[in-house]
Amino acid sequence: MGMHCAICGKRPVYGNQITRRGKAKYLGGVGRKVTGISRRKFKPNLQRIRVEINGKISRLRVCTQCIRSGRVQRPQVRKAFEMPKV
Repeated sequence: MGMHCAICGKRPVYGNQITRRGKAKYLGGVGRKVTGISRRKFKPNLQRIRVEINGKISRLRVCTQCIRSGRVQRPQVRKAFEMPKV
């Protein structure tokens, strides 16, 4: 499976981590200097949640953006409360 979202396909991407030193010019310094650049990985925030797809409930690894935007349907845990009939 790997680390990717089951809904949108979001997966890790690579970028750079830039290390700087010095004081910024607008603060009265001579400017920030780059002292090192190393590769890093940006990982998606995946959660294992129960999802209802076409009436079937299964567990999927879904990113938090899909959960918050409503792209996944969470299953109903229990019936809604009803007043007893008298």
